[in-house]
Amino acid sequence: MKKWINRETILYLVFGVLSTLVNFGVFELGRRKFGDDAALLVNVGAFIAAASFAYITNKLFVFESKSWSPKLLRREIVSFFGARITSFAIEEAGLWVSTEWIRAGQYNVFGFNGITIAKVLLSVIVVVLNYIFSKLFIFKKTNP
Repeated sequence: MKKWINRETILYLVFGVLSTLVNFGVFELGRRKFGDDAALLVNVGAFIAAASFAYITNKLFVFESKSWSPKLLRREIVSFFGARITSFAIEEAGLWVSTEWIRAGQYNVFGFNGITIAKVLLSVIVVVLNYIFSKLFIFKKTNP
């Protein structure tokens, strides 16, 4: 159990929640301003804001990658955003299915728009994928 619940996973969840709040805040503001038809485009802005926040907090606080050497920074940034773009593509595809095929915007559950509910469910998948990418590939600890 200690292998899965430790300082790193707790901090990842805390900053993951904060990143998700950034994502949802930008998404909801954009969706309300531009409408459900712009959900995919609005989601791009939400992704950029949240991924930028997540990179900084993951680097400094979660995985404690303290080096700012240009070579390491370049590798981390490219791999971080590459992985995030992969998980974002999965989220965007799910959102597209939700808006275009399922027409989730026409449904409301407990006062929540169906598109927002779809985004919440997709976010759970994205958080798990992002942790795996970050832990195993991006901020992996190397032996000196």
